Amino acid sequence: MKYNLKAFNDAVKYYENCLAQYKGKTFFAVLDVRDEKAFFALAPFSRAVHNLKGDLSVSIIQEKSEALDALMDVWNAYELLKKGVKNKVTISLNDFIDMVDKKAKGGFRKIFKKPDAFVSSDNKGFIISNGKGNTLKLRLRPEWFRKYRWDDLMVTNRIIWSQLYNIKKNEKVGIGFDLIAKADDIEYPLEDYLDSYALVRTAFLSCPARKKALKASSVRKTMLEEGERIGELSSTLLGCELDKNIDEPVFKRFKKLSSLLRLNRFKANDAAFFIKGEGYAGKHLFGEVIGYPTLNKKSRWDSPGGIIYQLPWSPQTKIDNRPPLCRLGFTDTLPIDIFIESCKIDWLKMKKDDDALIKKVSQSDKIVVDSGKTNFEVFLIGKNNKRREPLGSDVDVRHKLDPKCLKKGIKAGTYANVPGGEMFVTPEYMKGTLYGDVVISIDKSYVLSKKNPLVVKFDEKGYKIVGGPKSVIKKINEKKNEAMKVLLKQEKHKSLPQEIIDMKKKNFNKIGEFAINTNPKARLCNYLIVNEKIAGMIHVALGSGFEDDRPTVYHYDIVINAKEQKLDIYGVKKEKAKGGKPVKEKKLWMMKKGKLVV
Repeated sequence: MKYNLKAFNDAVKYYENCLAQYKGKTFFAVLDVRDEKAFFALAPFSRAVHNLKGDLSVSIIQEKSEALDALMDVWNAYELLKKGVKNKVTISLNDFIDMVDKKAKGGFRKIFKKPDAFVSSDNKGFIISNGKGNTLKLRLRPEWFRKYRWDDLMVTNRIIWSQLYNIKKNEKVGIGFDLIAKADDIEYPLEDYLDSYALVRTAFLSCPARKKALKASSVRKTMLEEGERIGELSSTLLGCELDKNIDEPVFKRFKKLSSLLRLNRFKANDAAFFIKGEGYAGKHLFGEVIGYPTLNKKSRWDSPGGIIYQLPWSPQTKIDNRPPLCRLGFTDTLPIDIFIESCKIDWLKMKKDDDALIKKVSQSDKIVVDSGKTNFEVFLIGKNNKRREPLGSDVDVRHKLDPKCLKKGIKAGTYANVPGGEMFVTPEYMKGTLYGDVVISIDKSYVLSKKNPLVVKFDEKGYKIVGGPKSVIKKINEKKNEAMKVLLKQEKHKSLPQEIIDMKKKNFNKIGEFAINTNPKARLCNYLIVNEKIAGMIHVALGSGFEDDRPTVYHYDIVINAKEQKLDIYGVKKEKAKGGKPVKEKKLWMMKKGKLVV
């Protein structure tokens, strides 16, 4: 056992007893990144808050934060507004809220409420303040934590920052992590979630950027629930700041408010790295009822993240002429040993394997996947003769602008999974049958049994699940229903253009991805983000794809053990024969009997 779990549980009980008066309340913690004891004490503290049915938002900073000052100014203005004070700021704030609430029906005003408790720390403990002069002092309880493979973690994270991100000292970096949920709300061993605290701490310490901060917020079980209100408010203010020059009434009102409160202090990072477990941020209300227009007003985004990251497969990206502001990478709450093993590698060397597969797929009209069980074809040429473009997952976020898209005149951003290691492509369509025998990712990763695999049939119209574990199929249907509800709400409020809504509906039951995994060190575990990279395995995703005509509202990966099923995989390249002879088909081998051919 890496950690002292008895000490962890004792600390949770201590914080629960101390915070009993704050049951169901929202906490906002701003901590100094140098206070390591406070950071590790956050783990039991956050579980105690969640056991008390409360919410917690955390910002861990190096120095004074302009964005946090701006957030405090908004809260203070709203407090004055509630007290009936009328001045330029309160009138402007009320006008902005009222206009949004015409569609949000009062829900928008709720997110402006000040936190019930503010949390800070000193050398002795946490300081809890209710903002009315009352304070409560609690001991820091980090004694559960023990360093494990710390030096290896530091080396691994340095490799990620150097090879994957190519981070420069003058860049601003945001690092996100998960708080500890209630025991009933987590699926994996507690130790996995506690491991993420070592991962994120070493990620911060090893990052060469001078400006960097850590953030975390309470999550929700579904994407339909109201989100944690501090994160929701911060996200909304940043998104509106990015769109404040849009010629629409709601943004005109925000622009006036922004000028009065200097909300231009909200700024995006240059790079972001997130460590997250299962769960959702919840619905983004402003995005659901209003949306964020592109500067030319020809399209809209449903979240500020769309504007910030401008991902290549978003249809809005080629319409919005703004460049991306931030490049993004993330991983799951992985066990330390698995994180080190799969990420302490030569990423640039792995890129060569991905590039070799990409070259073969680029020359192929279709890909054949063949074994005694799994048999299907991946078609890559559309009716308009457009070829689907294969991509790699290796050193994806070394640049803010995607080099391939830039050649086409599109200012798209970059995005990476950690660990990396795959060639992936959006199929035009697929035909055949898949036996998923390793894992599927829905709201979390679910292990599949080769004795009862998930069986999926494909045709030109899409996919149909024809067999598999009842619990997994039930979960897929539940999450698809939630996804459709999100889409229908966006349609109702016209927060996205109808053509994008229609496109997402059209793609709702299609296959979004076929991928061959290439990471030489990744090994089988409970986490999809690792399993979908294991050399000797492949994966297929239901739902959203990675081209701008294939978005929808979900993306569920199914991993197939190619080595176990002894898969043969090859591209079919059609070559013109000489002398009027029939067209020849050449096989471009990518895998033989489950072994990569690169």
